[in-house]
Amino acid sequence: MDYSITISAVIILIPILILLVIITSYDTGFPGIFVQQRIGKNAALFNIYKFRTIHPKTFRKSKIGSWIRKSKLDELPQLFNILKGDMSLIGPRPDIPGYYDKLRGEDRLILHLKPGLISEAGIKYSNEEKLLNQQENPINYNDNVLFPDKVKMNLEYYYNLSIKKDLSILLKVFSIFRMK
Repeated sequence: MDYSITISAVIILIPILILLVIITSYDTGFPGIFVQQRIGKNAALFNIYKFRTIHPKTFRKSKIGSWIRKSKLDELPQLFNILKGDMSLIGPRPDIPGYYDKLRGEDRLILHLKPGLISEAGIKYSNEEKLLNQQENPINYNDNVLFPDKVKMNLEYYYNLSIKKDLSILLKVFSIFRMK
């Protein structure tokens, strides 16, 4: 399912991907792609791709970058992570080192899954950046509220893994886009 949907999406989206590479390269400097290490399946590190939304010299988010991030278009290069086999279409969103790789006990079961482009936790916290910006101590809020809830949701996904579950998550994403 991952490869057939992703290949179809890349073929359909290639004009948009090229346009976004040009826009982000102009906006934040060439090549307009942000690469960062994330924790993958079995706690292995991999490089995730995103469109760059923050200027590398000023460390400020541009107006175009804000729109690209808000619309989640910055995530589109992760389709190539799926084609490489680093990610799946559906699964726990990959996190930076210091979170999933530090899980203990039953929570480590999440690491048996490939990280995904889409997850129920990602849908629930699609406004995560805004939520964190509203907090007096964003790191504390993330570490003690958001991250534990994401772990709980990802464990629920692990225990109920099925094509039916994946399709219901995909339908949630499509229904969000129809509502906007």
